[in-house]
Amino acid sequence: MKLSILGTGYVGLVTGACFADLGNDVVCLDIDADKIRRLEEGVVPIYEPGLAELVKRNASEGRLRFSTDSPPAIAESDVVFICVGTPQADSGKADLSPFFQVAETIARSLRKYTVIVTKSTVPVGTAHRLRHFIKEHTSADFDVASNPEFLKEGAAIKDFQNPDRIVIGADSPRARDLLTRLYAPHARINRPILHVNSQTAELIKYAANGMLACRISFMNALTALCEKYGADIKEIANGIGLDSRIGPRFLQASPGYGGSCFPKDVRALVEMMESHQLNASLFRAIDQVNEQHKKSHLHRLFRWVPDLTGVKVAVWGLSFKPRTDDIRESASLTLIEQLLEHRAKVSAYDPEAAKNAARIIPKIEYAATPYEAVREASAVMVMTEWDVFRNIDLQRVKSLMRQPVMVDCRNIYEPHEMKELGFKYSGVGRG
Repeated sequence: MKLSILGTGYVGLVTGACFADLGNDVVCLDIDADKIRRLEEGVVPIYEPGLAELVKRNASEGRLRFSTDSPPAIAESDVVFICVGTPQADSGKADLSPFFQVAETIARSLRKYTVIVTKSTVPVGTAHRLRHFIKEHTSADFDVASNPEFLKEGAAIKDFQNPDRIVIGADSPRARDLLTRLYAPHARINRPILHVNSQTAELIKYAANGMLACRISFMNALTALCEKYGADIKEIANGIGLDSRIGPRFLQASPGYGGSCFPKDVRALVEMMESHQLNASLFRAIDQVNEQHKKSHLHRLFRWVPDLTGVKVAVWGLSFKPRTDDIRESASLTLIEQLLEHRAKVSAYDPEAAKNAARIIPKIEYAATPYEAVREASAVMVMTEWDVFRNIDLQRVKSLMRQPVMVDCRNIYEPHEMKELGFKYSGVGRG
């Protein structure tokens, strides 16, 4: 099929490259001419394992192209995917102006029957609004559908190629059949395709992220209680995760969730519910617990270093999770701001996200290695569970530090082992 992908951000680029890899003719479109030029040169603007190779291979074989000239590509397409960002106001409400600017371009470019698909995470009811909007700007034949993405950063290609499920929200049988054919390769590997209406598809995305965020905040809310009573949050996670009604996923204590989805989508649920005078207290609490937890880690450091003035503190990990360079809503940024407010000297290391962090917080030191980050530091705080930290030479780390203090906000290490190595160690919820 001929596909147009509007927006070459995280979702758009992964979606375009993966559909091209299935043999489709894909054009990725963007108004950013510099980004398109770099993509044509093989420069992928985001870090996602395997994505650069996928883009280069499909571009070289002619299935994947990049352009700023949207009308011709849209006119020839069977399916047009909208993958533009939907930034969020302080109220939690999504700003759909970029979305509808793209929609107007699509409407004026249609020349034959086309299915217009929203992959952007948008408020419930947006597909219906989009249908009416496009009807006002074209007489061409079209349908609108919702096809939410469930891509985890760091594993997006795997998630696209081996999805848990594919959700197609289409009110038109013709659109449903066309999208079912597009996803036929996934059906052959027994991946379920759920056919629902567009409102249900839109809400499935929010519900999924709301549930996962709830599990994270639930466990993080227990960490302080564990520390008061000498319980171990990792053993609690194991104890409840073995219950088949609960399962083990998303039960690990952490510095708090971040990224482009969970914070935004939980707040959007709050805004949508309250706009209809519905009780949003659960979702508001999920967000509040997370924000409070992200600000709670400094007190673990104060246990060992009560005055941070002029003290060097190393921060391991800047991205909100490993295998990505995404720092949006990262707990590390909250921590670094707190450290600077207490006049600490910060040396940070991250294998992929340092450049992005430096644009936001330029006045700290960015180390080339984790060992360089801890040199002459009085403490190190582990904020992202990159593999490089798991088997690091801790004796060497200790020898480089002024004093061996570690606050492990990812619970990578075992407390008794760190004590045996001579570290003053605090985990999160480790008693």
